[in-house]
Amino acid sequence: MSRRFVPNATNCWQVRLRDHDSCNMMDFDFQQIALTASVWVLPVLFAVTFHEAAHGWVAWRLGDDTAKQLGRVTFNPFKHIDPFGTVILPALLLLGSGGRMMFGFAKPVPVNFARLRQPRRDMVLVAAAGPASNLLIAVLAASALHTVGMLDGDFRDWVTQNLVNAVWINVLLCVFNMLPLPPLDGGRVAVGLLPPHLGIRLARLERAGIVIILAAIFLVPFVTERLGMPVNIFWWLVGAPAEYLMGVIFSGLGLL
Repeated sequence: MSRRFVPNATNCWQVRLRDHDSCNMMDFDFQQIALTASVWVLPVLFAVTFHEAAHGWVAWRLGDDTAKQLGRVTFNPFKHIDPFGTVILPALLLLGSGGRMMFGFAKPVPVNFARLRQPRRDMVLVAAAGPASNLLIAVLAASALHTVGMLDGDFRDWVTQNLVNAVWINVLLCVFNMLPLPPLDGGRVAVGLLPPHLGIRLARLERAGIVIILAAIFLVPFVTERLGMPVNIFWWLVGAPAEYLMGVIFSGLGLL
């Protein structure tokens, strides 16, 4: 049998910065952009790195060492960065939106599903590992907020904002990537859990999936806003559930 490497779901992420995190377009300045970037770069890098490393690690433990052999089972963020998707595109969007929005993607982790011990079951576990790692980081970052009182002044505020942003970006990644549409992780999970005849049909959407996702995030809001009937599908499907999950984490840890 020939070796068939299947890239795992590209880890896409989008951040719409809330009002208190952003600068008004009328007050656009690079100092504000730099400040905004400084409280998002580390949370995003940690979220993306752990997400991708988790995919590779679980695949390795379940029989496929493809990612391990390629050096992708690592917490070194440079192994997971896609130059365009992780650096150039988010930077352009951050500058172009006046510090209000970022969107990007990481380098997908290659997984040879044929080498997994129980391919159908293990595909679900490998796919779910990424969002699960983001949920874990969100809980850890929220827990760390209890310690910021030991810091002082502007540094305390900067650390606090990094931790809050770490919670937000990780719950956002968790919810977004669990949408049941290939090539997202949730699509892989759904393909593995559905009856085979339905799973095959869903898997066929993989090539069109990224187009559907980008259209829902950018095209639909743009067109509907021009028509005077704004529709934000991303917020309905991802933003609102992520905000609710963030609230649950904060409440559970006594932060609200």
